[in-house]
Amino acid sequence: MDHKPHLIKSDIRQDPFVVNLFERIPQKHHDSFSDEQLTQLKVAIGSRTWGQHKIDWRGTVKLFRWRYYYVIIAGRNRRQLSRRDKRISRLIQACLIATFICFSAMLGLLILYLIKSAAGIDLIPGYSFGVWGWFKQAF
Repeated sequence: MDHKPHLIKSDIRQDPFVVNLFERIPQKHHDSFSDEQLTQLKVAIGSRTWGQHKIDWRGTVKLFRWRYYYVIIAGRNRRQLSRRDKRISRLIQACLIATFICFSAMLGLLILYLIKSAAGIDLIPGYSFGVWGWFKQAF
């Protein structure tokens, strides 16, 4: 049985990882790596690839005489969450849902109040919150 390596000898030097590696080291050292060494370097270092993110903003800001970098990335989390992460995630999710429900309820009450006022229904005689007057003036 003839066991063939995953990569043919000539292919390893064309691999994007190896090409990127060679761009970062001096030309005189390129031939000092054997194909086996390059394959093992790819396995050891190249396996840690970062995925594409929906939002990936990176940049630098010069402030006085120093330069600072910032990175903002966001995307779907594909990792398994720890218990602590799950608990925090549930808490944040509950807060977001509660905020959405409160906002929706307040918006619904405002719309109902405006409809009531437009229809001329006066629940408390002689008293107004002033929302209808503001709405008529604004629109």
